[in-house]
Amino acid sequence: MALSLPGERSVVAGSHVNPVRALSAWFASAKLARARRKTLRGLLELDTTQLDDLGITRGDIVEASQARNGRTPGMVLNAARARNARL
Repeated sequence: MALSLPGERSVVAGSHVNPVRALSAWFASAKLARARRKTLRGLLELDTTQLDDLGITRGDIVEASQARNGRTPGMVLNAARARNARL
């Protein structure tokens, strides 16, 4: 156990973490993730000709829904559109 001098602040008191702000950020992140899932589900409901007009396939949408490593679903779909445009 570490002792602190009367003039020292504890590590917790010195941190800039605000629990209300952290909770608010978590809710915003969850809301954004829900909106993305809803949008991707909506894309899956389109028929094949509509997806062709957009330049994507159902497989591209599934891949976008599983985006990882810093890639967003939008990045995955944009890359798929560019790849499919070249075909």
